[in-house]
Amino acid sequence: MKIGGIRFVLRICLVLLVSSAPLVTAQNTHLSIDASKAGAKIDRNLFGQFAENLGHGLYEGIWVGPDSSIPNTRGIRKDVVTALRELKVPNVRWPGGCFGDEYHWRKGVGPAAQRPATLNSAWGGVVDTNSFGTDEFMDFIQQIGSQAYVSVNVGSGTPQEAAEWLEYMTAAQPTALAKERTANGHPEAYKVGFLGIGNESWGCGGNMAPDYYLSQLKIYSHFVRNDNPAQQSANQMLKIAVGPGVPETEWTETVMKAWEHHDWSWNIDGLSLHWYTVASGWPPSMPSTGFGIEDYGKTLKSTLFMDEFLRKQEAVMDKYDPQKKVALVVDEWGAWLAPLPVTNPSFLIQQNSLRDAILASLNLNIFARHADRVRMANIAQMINVLQSMILTDKEKMVLTPTYYVYKMYVPFQDATFIPIDFDPGSLHRDGITLPRVDALAAKDASGRVWLEITNLDPEKPADIDADVSGMMVKSAKGETLTAAAVDSVNTFAAPNSVVPKAVSASVKGGKLSLTVAPKSVTVISLEP
Repeated sequence: MKIGGIRFVLRICLVLLVSSAPLVTAQNTHLSIDASKAGAKIDRNLFGQFAENLGHGLYEGIWVGPDSSIPNTRGIRKDVVTALRELKVPNVRWPGGCFGDEYHWRKGVGPAAQRPATLNSAWGGVVDTNSFGTDEFMDFIQQIGSQAYVSVNVGSGTPQEAAEWLEYMTAAQPTALAKERTANGHPEAYKVGFLGIGNESWGCGGNMAPDYYLSQLKIYSHFVRNDNPAQQSANQMLKIAVGPGVPETEWTETVMKAWEHHDWSWNIDGLSLHWYTVASGWPPSMPSTGFGIEDYGKTLKSTLFMDEFLRKQEAVMDKYDPQKKVALVVDEWGAWLAPLPVTNPSFLIQQNSLRDAILASLNLNIFARHADRVRMANIAQMINVLQSMILTDKEKMVLTPTYYVYKMYVPFQDATFIPIDFDPGSLHRDGITLPRVDALAAKDASGRVWLEITNLDPEKPADIDADVSGMMVKSAKGETLTAAAVDSVNTFAAPNSVVPKAVSASVKGGKLSLTVAPKSVTVISLEP
């Protein structure tokens, strides 16, 4: 055959091949947004963080010491501080977690050389130098521009120990403890925005029955006070009681029934809730790398249970607190996956993929839809542990896909929730049914409307058209987070595999149109 004939045959084969290949067609989703309708405020504290003394979360993640060759300010990593300031982190919970109910604060104050070395029996039995203590945590909080959420030790501590800790931190008058803080280099009283009265008291925090915990809660609530003069009125420290870690409502019922008839001697402002995404059951065995579409679907299906969990607890809280004075605080949540191979399993080291970014957006959207009751949340955890924002290795640092979701969601902090009317559609695969898309809209203080769209479909893009009423929209701009595969991750060698990129959108006659990629998180600002 001549060369020309061969070329002709190749062209025919190529045409047949292309025409027989399955077409990946976009799915259509219509949104109706009325910017004049206002819901609850999406409290900025929903975007809180959690930093427990666990693995490399504090040591190496935040604290390297003032003598480290890694750039630091008074021992705290500069690169980590710079990255976290971009997120406008509203609050950080510390020191735990299970570690918190074994923590005795006096071992972590004073000259570093004189602090005792202790065992972290909660997480691996490793030696803790206590070089990162109260003053270092408060320094970290101030450097990133956040608020302190301090968990006091109810499990193995005493009300006196907790009360003295708060006096050390917050007393402005020249008491012995305030003078001790001054001698340690901190003459000004610290501000403590939130006080956690114990942690998981039903489990690692003491294995208490609900009634017994309630008896302790009343004591700690009364005697553990904030003495800072700047926090005696509108900026009062909020006290948060331990709540449930299972969907059953007995714990919530016990605390809220007592709260309904509480008197001047004790009070709480919030009730905590812990719920992790553990798709394969305990102990967590779902891998954080090298997984496929089936594990992707199972994990997202599991994480959507958060909505039902919140509704169950809210129903009880509404019965005793219809005015919603007590906030529901989801102060531990996120993906708990199998530890990476060849790592200390007690250090809870896992990678962070595009799937985890989508998981984060789904949970943040759920919290926003419950914003009238859910007014605070803390993802677990901030650095190097579980679903973290940041991974470090000596002098190296990489930002995770979850970090970028939090950065994209900054405009939603303290914005006003706007209800959206839309059909999320259905995604059926491997015996699992998921919504095809999820969406969130809110108006910020300047009047600008922000729209978030999560496309759960791992293979097909979504064509979005949105009717926007209640405001004149002239243009729209935004960014999207996606990657080549559901298990795509950022590594120290390839830190930009999953990063936000600009996305185009058109506005015509008050209607917004755009196409969002498969397996993506997209945030759009509607410009008046």
